[in-house]
Amino acid sequence: MAGDDRKTRRRFLTDSIAAAAAMGSVRAAASGEQNAPATRPAWAIACRDPHLRCADRPDAWSAMDALGVDGVEVVVDPDLKCPYLFGPGDTNYSIATPEGIRVLGERFRSAGKRITAFCLNNDFDGKPDENVEWTVRVAQAAAALGVPAIRLDVVPHRMGDKTDEFLKLAIRLNRKIIDATRDTTVRFGVENHGGYTNRPDVLRRMFEGVGSKRFGQTLDTANFYWFGHPLSKLYRIYDEFGPYICHTHCKNIRFPEPEREKQREIGWKYNEYCCPIYEGDIDFAQVIAILRRHDYTGDLCIENESLDRFPRDRRAAILRKEADLLRKLAASA
Repeated sequence: MAGDDRKTRRRFLTDSIAAAAAMGSVRAAASGEQNAPATRPAWAIACRDPHLRCADRPDAWSAMDALGVDGVEVVVDPDLKCPYLFGPGDTNYSIATPEGIRVLGERFRSAGKRITAFCLNNDFDGKPDENVEWTVRVAQAAAALGVPAIRLDVVPHRMGDKTDEFLKLAIRLNRKIIDATRDTTVRFGVENHGGYTNRPDVLRRMFEGVGSKRFGQTLDTANFYWFGHPLSKLYRIYDEFGPYICHTHCKNIRFPEPEREKQREIGWKYNEYCCPIYEGDIDFAQVIAILRRHDYTGDLCIENESLDRFPRDRRAAILRKEADLLRKLAASA
């Protein structure tokens, strides 16, 4: 990366951190550092920010209250806009400038909510340099706001038949990201997603190849099941990658009993059988026990992909019930 680019990024990071520091307690409030037990970290209960519209409230923060969550995973697009956060009128939110970061941080602080992770939908084999630049910029904003993790999508879009070649590319690019953000504590969580990173062998090679404690996993609890792994195997996979988990997507599937221990085809009847957390086959008491065993310090973030099957006026109640269950299980684990 060119010298001028490095200077520009350093200036952006310095200005952004100064803007967040001016708000006093934004960093601690956003990351959940205040009042967290020293030996048993308190986990934020969160949801994906597209779910906020289900609450039918005038702004994203009152929607969080209605859904019973402490915060959200915030999608950031390549222009550094946050398209799913909303306020009264035509309010738009962005992390493209120090002022935008300050405004967003103040909005979360005043509401007593937090950003538990940023979410990027990367295209590493389509626009490699642009995706490194974008991810670094988001990490700089995350450092300013005290956001502990960034969800990455590290799957081949154009190199699907060249998986080993893509893995080499992904390792090289993510090493660059880690190096460019070495002055931060922000972690990067590769979601187990699609037909590529739901393969444990791929995740092992990727984590070993990048070789940084800040490069780990966004655990999607249902995606391994969606991929076809038998139910009993899921908990072994969660446990193996426990040390790498820095963020979660909590969701569930309820397959017919005869199908649960089979190696099913990828995505088998997912739209029919995906369901709220409390109705599915995956035992979240076991999931949470595994996370506790590995001293997990992140969030429990709801991603319910079954909501479209329910009437609009029931969706908020479903999400709130999921949040209540996760909070109860986390408290007792």
